[in-house]
Amino acid sequence: MTNYVELDVRPILAAGDEPFSRIIATVESLGPDEGLRLIAPFRPVPLFSALGSRGFAYQDREIGGGDWEVLFCRADAARKGP
Repeated sequence: MTNYVELDVRPILAAGDEPFSRIIATVESLGPDEGLRLIAPFRPVPLFSALGSRGFAYQDREIGGGDWEVLFCRADAARKGP
């Protein structure tokens, strides 16, 4: 089972900053059984391939008001299922 570390990038973007380095730092700090729960004000399509190349699979869904939740987990964990 994957435990998710949450990162809400909406305040970072609202402040006019770029969250990519924070996202990568969070991903690099994850333990073997951890994933990233990202909350964003749009569907972060470029991250899918950026984190995919680092071995992460994703599931995304719109959570209302144009905001998105994306769960990134290690691709080997995604194949194992819940």
